[in-house]
Amino acid sequence: MTDLVDWSGFTQTVSVIELCIAGYCLYRLVKPFLQSAKAALATGGIYFLTMLMLYVMPFYCDAFMAYALGSLAAFMVMCGLERRNYFQKAFLAITYFSLRWFTAAMAELLYDNLYCMVENTMWYQGDSPMRMQFMVYVGVCIFYLVMVLVITDGAVCCITRSYVCKYEQMSKRELLMLVIPSFLGVAGYKIIRYYRSFYMQENGKPPETYDMLLLVYCGVAVMVVVILIMLYQNLKAAQEEKSANQMLSAQIDNLKRHIEQVENLYQDIRSMKHDMTNHVLTLERLYSENETKEAEDYVRELKAAFIETVGEIKSGNPVTDVILREWKTEAEKKNIQFQCDFHYPTGSNINVFDISVILNNALQNAVENAGGGGALHISIRSYRRNNAYMIEISNSFTGNLQWDTESRLPVTSKGKTDSHGYGLNNIRKIAAKYFGDIDFAIKNEEFILSIMLMME
Repeated sequence: MTDLVDWSGFTQTVSVIELCIAGYCLYRLVKPFLQSAKAALATGGIYFLTMLMLYVMPFYCDAFMAYALGSLAAFMVMCGLERRNYFQKAFLAITYFSLRWFTAAMAELLYDNLYCMVENTMWYQGDSPMRMQFMVYVGVCIFYLVMVLVITDGAVCCITRSYVCKYEQMSKRELLMLVIPSFLGVAGYKIIRYYRSFYMQENGKPPETYDMLLLVYCGVAVMVVVILIMLYQNLKAAQEEKSANQMLSAQIDNLKRHIEQVENLYQDIRSMKHDMTNHVLTLERLYSENETKEAEDYVRELKAAFIETVGEIKSGNPVTDVILREWKTEAEKKNIQFQCDFHYPTGSNINVFDISVILNNALQNAVENAGGGGALHISIRSYRRNNAYMIEISNSFTGNLQWDTESRLPVTSKGKTDSHGYGLNNIRKIAAKYFGDIDFAIKNEEFILSIMLMME
């Protein structure tokens, strides 16, 4: 009687450990997609508790219903803790629902075949002690648990590594495309299991090729789910690369336009220089005739014309002058105060094209995201610290940001359907080119972007 109790108790322990593994693998799956690690831990924990409750309940609940209820509970927890991207959360719950079916079935088939091989040995069928048979059972159960962990976690790792855009909003169309293989796979699995039960009722045992067929089917089903996600994400990555290249092309076009504006500026300056002799003669005549007021008015108009031509911003480089003036004008159109203390690093190894990419992207983000209850403002300054050239752009900002845990960049509210989503990433690439990096800070209702470039 003691032996029977020990066997039954160990079987229950194995079932609970399997549920722990299932909760852990779900935690591993959802963690990269959620902003908070606590939310991912709660999702895995609730899944485990739900499955455990269904396991110990006195009435019968088949595996299909149990897996469905566990996945539904996990989905509800994710949505409750992070109210965003619900389609993606549905994708995660449905995908894990199918993976649990396939991976558990594969591990069970391997377990059954291994146990049958041991049971058919002469040693086991002989007078082997009950304790030794129990140890064999323990070893085979450990093998089963290891297979569950390895197969499920392996599939989870493939999905999380290949899924590139973890924080991008998933559309309904994307959800349907990605979960259809999971539904079809589970439906096929249920059909095979049905015919297996029907065959056993007729013949008393399953077909000889059944186990191998079901094992191959489950393995192929897992591969189809994983490979489809990988292919889709590779396609998205290629589209992102194409968009990034398009943005780079747009940056080059912007630089060409800035150079044309610089040429026009020089042309205006040359015209003013050409007329300067006449202006000086006019002023001399006015002062010689004691027309002081007229002379002062003339100087005021001349100064205004000069400022309009040359501009108030003098950064040390005509290209950056044009860029800064453009964004100053754009900010003022939106009633945003623009303060500039930027100086181009003349005589350094830093290329003006790279600086123009940084300024255009950073100031575009600042102008589009400046907000708050008080006066809107943007400030840009640059300075040298030893061998480092620093650029700081700050804008008024109130609210919270979401962060991509992989890229460590703020997640754009616009998504990556336009070039805005690539701006900070391009700034980081420029900084890395000069062995530098970028940093972010939010304090005193300001968002501050710091860029460090190393000079030779």
